[in-house]
Amino acid sequence: MPNSCRTVIDSAYLNDPAHRIRWQKTLEFLQLLSPSALRLSSGLDLGERTPFTAVLEQHFGCPFNNTSVDLDLEPLTGSFGVVTAFEVLEHLYNPLHALLEVKRLLAGADARIFVSMPLWKPSYLASPDHFHEMTRSEALLLFSRAGFTVLRNAEFRIRHPLFYLTGVKPLLRAWYEKVQIYELAVR
Repeated sequence: MPNSCRTVIDSAYLNDPAHRIRWQKTLEFLQLLSPSALRLSSGLDLGERTPFTAVLEQHFGCPFNNTSVDLDLEPLTGSFGVVTAFEVLEHLYNPLHALLEVKRLLAGADARIFVSMPLWKPSYLASPDHFHEMTRSEALLLFSRAGFTVLRNAEFRIRHPLFYLTGVKPLLRAWYEKVQIYELAVR
């Protein structure tokens, strides 16, 4: 049975301006860390390959694999110096399992995982394909339970400012709709 919480990477997804803004803001967050500070031979991007995966390869200077297994249940394989989970955890029934699998794959003292996800919104604004939208404190508890420490974090909006002036729901999104992004290391 198909999982209604999984995002389909299709032309509608790729043409949504919010994704381009999210990718730009994510890259700005990543650029605050010099990729040369990490010794990388390969990376893992959780989820399907998108145009942003190629940006990650260029930024980190190494090839990135993508996952094709059920991140809620199945084991991950390989060894990676960097793993990214951008807009993935909110689609999972069991994000703790995915993070524990990632922790097992991270290789090296300077290995990192970068995670982004939408900040919790009231149900009338929540995306129907998100199983979990977490508050800041819930995200921090999840990361701690999985054995990670937060090295840095930020928040940003993913819409053009004029979008928020197009109606009542968009105006409410101006207050609630943010992406939280984290750089994590194994404790």
